[in-house]
Amino acid sequence: MAQKPSIPKGTRDFSTQEMARRNYIFDTIRAVFRLYGYRQIETPAMENLSTLMGKYGEEGDKLLFKILNSGDFLSHADENLLADKNSLKVTNQISEKGLRYDLTVPFARFVVQHRDEIKLPFKRYQIQPVWRADRPQKGRYREFYQCDADVVGSDSLLSEVELIHLIDDVFSRLHVRVAIKLNNRKVLAGIAELIGAPDRLIDITVAIDKIDKIGIEKVNEELADRGLPQEAVQALQPFLAIEGTTAERLARLETLLADIPVGRQGVEELRFVVETAEAVAPMQAQIELDTSLARGLNYYTGTIIEVKALDVQIGSITGGGRYDNLTGVFGMPGISGVGISFGADRIYDVLNTLGLYPEEIGQTTRVMFVNLGKEEVRMALSLAARLRAAGISAEVFPDEAKLKKQFGHADALNIPVVAIIGADELAAGKVSLKFMASGEQKTVSPEEMLSILA
Repeated sequence: MAQKPSIPKGTRDFSTQEMARRNYIFDTIRAVFRLYGYRQIETPAMENLSTLMGKYGEEGDKLLFKILNSGDFLSHADENLLADKNSLKVTNQISEKGLRYDLTVPFARFVVQHRDEIKLPFKRYQIQPVWRADRPQKGRYREFYQCDADVVGSDSLLSEVELIHLIDDVFSRLHVRVAIKLNNRKVLAGIAELIGAPDRLIDITVAIDKIDKIGIEKVNEELADRGLPQEAVQALQPFLAIEGTTAERLARLETLLADIPVGRQGVEELRFVVETAEAVAPMQAQIELDTSLARGLNYYTGTIIEVKALDVQIGSITGGGRYDNLTGVFGMPGISGVGISFGADRIYDVLNTLGLYPEEIGQTTRVMFVNLGKEEVRMALSLAARLRAAGISAEVFPDEAKLKKQFGHADALNIPVVAIIGADELAAGKVSLKFMASGEQKTVSPEEMLSILA
């Protein structure tokens, strides 16, 4: 007996209805990207591991999917390592490539590799799948799409301001209420210095990035496990619990970090971004300063952005930030960048939960011609071609079948108009249109049909 087919955990099939909904999201995001002057690129699904490793921190490196080398990949592996079952070192010998973890590091590689072909500052967008060897759960998949927009080659904080308005524009169009949470890695660096642990910034950010997932108590336990002194853990708590309006939180941070230059610079950058974004134009999204926001990726150096849906319990649905020297690891130092990534799969889950799709979202065909015989279908094919030439989607039922079956097919696919060409219509050179929602039916000429459906 044949084994029942299946797909890997953390991946999904998408039906035609689901793809219509996903394309609604992609098309909305793509339209806003273009509205703000971003241009599209694509990069390969797999990259050299030398490109990917070491860019996401210890936690990220563990989640990379590695690809076995082609051919007899074990022939180059050290027999002693194989005997010792040293999987980490063996992997380095049998795998040179991996599936991309995100779109940002491949973009940095792209900028360096194509430096002579692009004009700085360079604004790019990219909509492609990424892969992470994570534990699948609601809202977290092993294969998922990211929709990225980045600006490289400019230090201006106006790029952050623009991206905040871009985020607001996307979610306004999708009718999703969101909070845009902001922090700054310089603020976090200042806090680390103030609590006497300036060399433990990565340990601190990796741990506090998990507050929403595991809670503050577990985060404190992890900080202790990572070797942070107990007095430093305790000194960190007030910073993670700063309350009040965004202006009040900024003022509190400014006071606490007054003697820490890097922290003071982070507060100044946050104040500029927040005040400028709010002054540019009215926004539907809420802007919030969140001192516990860390984003565990090591390459962020300035502003950190994370977006939460207000009406659905789910993780962040958009995130990003400033990275001042990501291209430096590829031999081109000094190129600053800032970018965001929309989590299309989580946005999809949010829209599904809230039922925010337009009613016509699954509709692809506006008119279906029934098939009532060879001569009738010949005229139907001709008229369908005329409709398509006019930009009106149309199809002809392929089989000569009972009208009940053909009408049932149109109804199941939510096709709003059924065109009927029987013996009488064929003789008169006309077509009968039945509007499925109302049940109204009228017989018209081909020219009148075009005018009615235009």
